[in-house]
Amino acid sequence: MPVLLRIGPYRFFIYSIDCQEPPHAHVERDSNVAKFWLTPVRLQSSGGFRSNEINRIYRVIDENLDELLRRWYERCDD
Repeated sequence: MPVLLRIGPYRFFIYSIDCQEPPHAHVERDSNVAKFWLTPVRLQSSGGFRSNEINRIYRVIDENLDELLRRWYERCDD
């Protein structure tokens, strides 16, 4: 699983097969794993996160969107 970014307790990653889908990231903390589309940013599945933490993850994504997309395309634009 290629890691796109680690920020605080969150690990943003993709699976190798994910390159067949539009840009997105899975976000993991402990046993919770959510999926966010990146263009535009929107939640695909909450994966056990509570709504207040989903909002926090939205902010983290917004603050790091350029880096997440850059790393997505580095991995998926072969």
